Amino acid sequence: MKKKPKKLEKIPTYINGLDNILEGGLPKNRATLVLGSPGTGKTNLALEFLYRGASDNEPGIFLGFEETKESLKQNALSFGGDLDALEKNNKLFIIEGRLNPETLVSGKFSLKPLLSIISHKAQEMKAKRLVIDALDVLLQLLEEPFAVRSELHYLNHWLSQQGLTTILTLKPREDGSRLQDFFMSMADCAIVLDARVLNQVTTRRLRVIKYRGSSFGRNEYPFIITDKGLQTIPITSIELKHKPFSSRFSTGIPRLDRLLDGGIYRSSCTLIAGEPGTGKTLLTTTIIQEACRRGEKAVYVSFEESDQAIINNVRSAGLELEPYVKSGRLHFITAMPEATGAEEHLLNLMEAVEKVKPQHVVIDAISACARMGGTQAAYEYLMRALNLLKEKGITIILVNQTSGSREQLELSGIGISSMIDTVIFLSYVHGEGETNRTIQVLKSRGSAHSNQIRECIISNKGIEIIDAYVGEAGVLTGTARKVQEVRDRLTQLRQEALLKSKELELARVKAVMEAEMKRLQAEIENLTTELKTLKMEQEISQEECRKRQLIREYEKNPQASSAAKRRK
Repeated sequence: MKKKPKKLEKIPTYINGLDNILEGGLPKNRATLVLGSPGTGKTNLALEFLYRGASDNEPGIFLGFEETKESLKQNALSFGGDLDALEKNNKLFIIEGRLNPETLVSGKFSLKPLLSIISHKAQEMKAKRLVIDALDVLLQLLEEPFAVRSELHYLNHWLSQQGLTTILTLKPREDGSRLQDFFMSMADCAIVLDARVLNQVTTRRLRVIKYRGSSFGRNEYPFIITDKGLQTIPITSIELKHKPFSSRFSTGIPRLDRLLDGGIYRSSCTLIAGEPGTGKTLLTTTIIQEACRRGEKAVYVSFEESDQAIINNVRSAGLELEPYVKSGRLHFITAMPEATGAEEHLLNLMEAVEKVKPQHVVIDAISACARMGGTQAAYEYLMRALNLLKEKGITIILVNQTSGSREQLELSGIGISSMIDTVIFLSYVHGEGETNRTIQVLKSRGSAHSNQIRECIISNKGIEIIDAYVGEAGVLTGTARKVQEVRDRLTQLRQEALLKSKELELARVKAVMEAEMKRLQAEIENLTTELKTLKMEQEISQEECRKRQLIREYEKNPQASSAAKRRK
């Protein structure tokens, strides 16, 4: 019968994001190597691993060969770690292993006394964790290679017997040192840290290159060192867990809602793109003000303007954001993109999201994100931000500054179009000695949105969307639209006057016809009457003729006439 595979025991580092990469933590009771150049954060990672564990009732020991005990305590305070309190409670023990270099060169040094101290102290305090920091600094001062190998083999054997979860920190050697190779083969888990400068922005990165008996995140992951310790937000899952669209909400502009087939979907991502001055920020803040008015919360990330500049600028259009900032419904994050790397910007955003619990997040403008360290850094920042926000069901509004015609644009500018659900495009129309703004919905997933262009007017009452004139000359806006509307009105008035004239003429003709018909009818009646009279006169005349004929016949032959009468 096939045995069920047994999972490797691990202990968490309690470092934000690192345990996700390690799929649970470091291998329990085994050694982990942390390799990195000076300034990459090796000691910080190891010290935080020890501090977080001791704070969770897992006592630990720190053996360092490079920094003093006081400098370590000072460093720990930078992420809120009070090492003195842990020492007093017997949860942490620090051994300062820095020795006189002359002692080391003489060959009198051995690790055995130090390791013996650690063994006794670990048993006394029931230690679970151990950090040996910068051992390479000490070993490379030994004159005899044989002495180095001997110490390393003894350390490896000692670690296997102690039952401690250990972190060893080491600086890489350009000459491919055998010391580094030995540590790499000895460790069950190996983590490489580095710091790179791209476009004058420094980014620290972390990569797990080895983990015996366990799967792990194999990519490179940016990380930062903050006042809360080392932090990273890795994307380690291959699944997409985005929340589906739910109900729609109003933008605060009724005509725009109609263009969008009822408003914007919740949990969706909307891009508002356009050239400078087309009203992108004003449209965005209108949507956010309407959301705050409904009692919802929003986080507004601005890389180009301060929060006060935005508040003051939109006030001229009738928007008042200050009350919502004071009430906590609207939270601003403003920073220059090049001030820090993409990872720190992302962590600042996610910290605000955890703190505020918003329904909406604005990033204005994504075109500025390239200044975080290049296009790739901007792409990583936006993709990870959108992924994390969509998983939380937060509605996202992105603002992007574009240039050129619509046919020449990749509207997002960063290659994230597949993550965008709705695109609202603001542009200029030039003509008649002036420039006017237009708005169009280019894309809206799951909506029967309008494909028509509308004119967009900005006044002290905010944004007003009106019908643009579409004719043989194309879309007319502003003065050209008004002139054409006057022309259309005059044409309409002329047509109405001509129509009225024709109606009057028709009425006159009808009246003439009706009068003529009445006259003719009267004439017909007169003629009919005359005809009847003539017929009656004719009948009377005939009757009189017959009577006269009878009288003449009687006068000629009275007897025959009498007999004729009798026969009749």
